[in-house]
Amino acid sequence: MSPILEYRDVSKVFFKGKTQVHALSHVTAEVGDGELLAIVGPSGCGKSTLLNLTAGLMQPGTGEVCYRGRPVDGVNTHVSYVTQKDNLLPWRTVAENVALPLGLGGRRMSKAERAERVAHYVRMVGLEGFEEHYPSELSGGMRKRAQLARSLVYEPDVLLMDEPFGALDAQLKLVLQAELLRTWEGTGKTLVFVTHDLTEAISLADRVIVMSARPGRIRAVEHIDLPRPRDVFGIRFAPGFGDYFDRLWSALRADLHQGQEI
Repeated sequence: MSPILEYRDVSKVFFKGKTQVHALSHVTAEVGDGELLAIVGPSGCGKSTLLNLTAGLMQPGTGEVCYRGRPVDGVNTHVSYVTQKDNLLPWRTVAENVALPLGLGGRRMSKAERAERVAHYVRMVGLEGFEEHYPSELSGGMRKRAQLARSLVYEPDVLLMDEPFGALDAQLKLVLQAELLRTWEGTGKTLVFVTHDLTEAISLADRVIVMSARPGRIRAVEHIDLPRPRDVFGIRFAPGFGDYFDRLWSALRADLHQGQEI
């Protein structure tokens, strides 16, 4: 796969008063076009910082982040970003929340085109019939589905997801992982998924990057050669799953006690 994203010797330092916090140190990696890449690591290792750099919400201290070979030097309108909190606007309906990105970035669409696009992605995430409901009338899982539809409606090349299911119970997390895979496989988009959960990372990803404790460096890279489509409910019993888990855990565990939130 040709790289759609490149991290070229990326380092990032934050300043808290007179104190320097080294978030990332000399990170070099590529993300293939259409790949589902998972990033795991201890808290504070710079996983979210990588996503923020990819989205152009901040700039690296040294090195560069490139999209299709060009440095990201401002807000990257080719990516969509699903954060840990859904950030749905409470005064807008599901349909209005999903449509929100279509009014940004100078995109010109007729009212009929907008309505058709919104309806398509509402159906895709399983929220048909709830278009006129407000966020307060939805369950946590439905809010996550609405957030995903809002991120996809813009039809970005890259979808960034920062622990989107971290706060959900185990059963609902499995359901939404399955929905995410089904949706992603139907779009062919590139997906960069940050998680603390090794089982989630192996279940979803083509490749898993393990980050070290702060300052975040790439500790290990594991290619996940499990067949698709994947059954997230039973994949942990698949041949080879335990070996992937053991290798990733071995790379991760030495740094866990050092992790701190940024």
